[in-house]
Order: sequence, then structure tokens, then C-alpha cells
Amino acid sequence: MPLLDHFHPPLSEQRHWEGFHGQWASAIAAHLNAGLLPPNHFAEMLVTLGRVEVDVATQTRQTNGLARPREISPGGVATLVAPAWAPAAHTLEMGAEFPPEFAVLVFSTIGGPALVGALELVSPSNKARPSARRAFAIKCLSYLHGGVGLVVADIVTERTANLHDEMAELVVGDAPTFPGAPSIYAAAYRPFRREEQARIAIWPVELRLGEALPVLPLWLRDVEEPIRVDLESTYIEARQRCLID
Repeated sequence: MPLLDHFHPPLSEQRHWEGFHGQWASAIAAHLNAGLLPPNHFAEMLVTLGRVEVDVATQTRQTNGLARPREISPGGVATLVAPAWAPAAHTLEMGAEFPPEFAVLVFSTIGGPALVGALELVSPSNKARPSARRAFAIKCLSYLHGGVGLVVADIVTERTANLHDEMAELVVGDAPTFPGAPSIYAAAYRPFRREEQARIAIWPVELRLGEALPVLPLWLRDVEEPIRVDLESTYIEARQRCLID
């Protein structure tokens, strides 16, 4: 099945892209768990639609240091309840980016669950603002810094930013930009060392509407051979789940 535009009419008026991304992440996780991963490894999908914010008004509901009303114990003895502790009002505040997340994470169970591989499906929010693009780039580089192999798939057509180039801007040294700077693409990243120097191998693929998606390698930490990630077959499965012809 060819790659469709999920972010413009007519498809965007018939299906929610969030539902499709969730199904795609689920299909990829199932694909990896169906015998592709080494023993003692498993994949989980991570789908969040933004983190829940704490209501700052709750910080004002303080007891001003007074003891709360006396309570009667089962034996009939009145006791004072210790005053609830609350911190002082915060003195600094900064902005933050909590965009929706659509990811598949691979864990090793040797010595307890440890993250060894990640696949990120880009959302429109990841490309919306400079701060959001920078946050996504930092997240991806943090995977690689920890020795975690990474695959990024970006089929978002309503934004033109290239998030690989955002990553390249943050890397110290020779960080190549994406050839042609396409607005939709897929890429695999493998962190490694050569003569004690940290390096990142990159497999970039430009995506085109109407064409098939590629197969990319997912390199797991401490595993010599890569995992074959078939974006096309999982994309087809997600379309079928969402009843998209």
C-alpha cells in the first residue's frame, strides 16, 4: 500500500491521525515481539497525548500552619492531627514542551528491564515550534548518548521541519544534515565507538507519498546484529485496523 497523507483532506476529514499513529505503534511492537527480538527482550508501545498538569491552585490550599480539627479516635479520645506540610510558593518558573508521544521501546530483561532500543513516530506537535523541535531532538540524542539504537519515522505533511537537522544542530563536531532536507523521512541511528571516539551511524531515507515505506535496522544496545523493522508491513496493518483503504 502506498504512503497516504494523513494530515490533509480527504483522509484527515475521515480519520484522526492520533488513532492511526496509535495503531501503527501497536503494530510495530507486535511485529518486533513476533520472534524478531533476541531472547530476554520485549517491545512495548508508548502512547501519551500530553502529560497531565498539576493544578497550581492546589498549592494555595494550605492550613497556614494551624492544626486541623480534632478527630475522635475509635476509643472516644480526641486527638489533634498534625498540620499538613506545604512548600513555599515557587520563585522560578519556566516553559516546557509536553507533546503527544507515539513510540515503541525495546527492553532487555537481563538484570531487570533496561531500555536498549527505541522507535519514534513523529507527531505534528514535535514539529510545531522551535522549542518543540529542540525538545524532540534532545530526546533522540539522549537515547543515542545512552547507547540506545533509534529509528525515527516522520510522515507529518502539515509541517515542513526536518527533525534530523534539528539533531545535527545540537551535535558537537561533524553532524551531516539530511540529504535534501525532506519534510517526511525515516532514519535509523546506531551509536558506536571507533578508536575511543563516539560516533553515530545513520541510515536516512526520504519518504514520498504514494510510495512504499522502507525497511530499516534497529540496533539494540549490547546486541551485535540489528533488528529488521519493516515500516511498510506495519503501516499496512495499521491501515487495515483503522479501515483505511
